[in-house]
Amino acid sequence: MMTVLITGLAIGMLYATVAFVYNVMFSTSKVLSMTTGHISMLGGVFGAYFMQTLQLPWGLALAGAVSVGAAFGALTELVAVRRVLNRSDEHLWLLSTLALATIVQQGVGLWWGTEPKPFPRLVPQGFSAGAADQKFWLPIGAAVLIALGLELFYRRTMYGKLFVAMSEDAFAARARGVSTDRVRLLSYVVSGALGSLAGFAAGQLTFAFFALGHVLTLSGFIALAVGGLGSNAGALIGGAALGLLNAFASYYFGGEYQQTISVGLLLLVLLIKPEGLLGAKNVRPV
Repeated sequence: MMTVLITGLAIGMLYATVAFVYNVMFSTSKVLSMTTGHISMLGGVFGAYFMQTLQLPWGLALAGAVSVGAAFGALTELVAVRRVLNRSDEHLWLLSTLALATIVQQGVGLWWGTEPKPFPRLVPQGFSAGAADQKFWLPIGAAVLIALGLELFYRRTMYGKLFVAMSEDAFAARARGVSTDRVRLLSYVVSGALGSLAGFAAGQLTFAFFALGHVLTLSGFIALAVGGLGSNAGALIGGAALGLLNAFASYYFGGEYQQTISVGLLLLVLLIKPEGLLGAKNVRPV
């Protein structure tokens, strides 16, 4: 039972980190990009590739995986977001980001293969085992560090404050001379780096698998909806709740019910508290 609990919490923290990526991207673009889970997938796949195929030490492999994620974040903004933001159809970004996500996922499948591959251990076997195994505590630790790092970034850095300013009123920020295109691009680069870091940390738990992208995108969105859009604390709560619910559902009823229960949780939250547990209500004049 303890293993089920810690497994659910660990995978839930990966979902929470995908929700963080949604939040950072949304703060500057008001776009819910469908590439968020694919960033974490790339972190796991390229981390395994750098360590297994190229035989790089884990530190260099991590740096390489984070760089790939950051580059994909920039590609998302430049190709799938920036070109459609000013179009008359304000939701065209849904199709453009979904198309990019699908292209990348299938491309990785052709290159890496369609079978899940094990992710190398980062710590020798003797140092962690059972419920204390690194495959559980690495994604948990990564999620906590990312949450704390984002909070410090928003409070203490100039660009973090610009992210917040654009989230509140992008037009006013532009009127004050802020280069909104540059800030938005930076937010996607940061999102890509953080998402790939989480995918690397959770690699042993999820394996290096090309098809994880769409699964993580949906699960991260559910965690975001449960916790509340724009709230990283809510994302932690939503991710943990979803991960634990899926783990116990799989334990008692079988893995085939996980997706059904996840979507059921999303519908329940939308019916009872549409803004999420910690999300702010969006009030506008009509």
